[in-house]
Amino acid sequence: MLKEAKKVTKFELPGVLAGGIRTVGQIRATNTLIFHTGQNGMVIALELLTTHTPGAPVVDDHNEFIGFISEFDVLRALESGKDLSTLIAEDIMVHDRISVTAETTIEDAMKLMEENRLLNLPVKQNGRVAYSVTRHDLLRSRIGLGTSGED
Repeated sequence: MLKEAKKVTKFELPGVLAGGIRTVGQIRATNTLIFHTGQNGMVIALELLTTHTPGAPVVDDHNEFIGFISEFDVLRALESGKDLSTLIAEDIMVHDRISVTAETTIEDAMKLMEENRLLNLPVKQNGRVAYSVTRHDLLRSRIGLGTSGED
């Protein structure tokens, strides 16, 4: 005989804060990858592949956020006939610098990602990019998993 499934609310799941997950800073992000100016294009492509990461921000020597490289940007470089081993981050990156802070609400982050068709959203702490949140991270947060607290 089948047992009736117990309804689980987000407040009954382990790791969920009493008030629920409301801000980007409460998410345990899965993307800590950050590229640097001068970084080789082939190394960038390999890092994206080995980490299964859709993209990452690019920072300069002062750790200032200057651009973003996605898998699509690498694919565009290859499609145009360029040799990744001769390119650097600045040759591949887009100069859009869309980011949020740890205080940004989950809803605002979701809206920004959807409106700009982003897979990844850099998060600034103390004026510097610290990590990125992915759609995966936002989904985990909405169902009550992946907080920055104890799981």
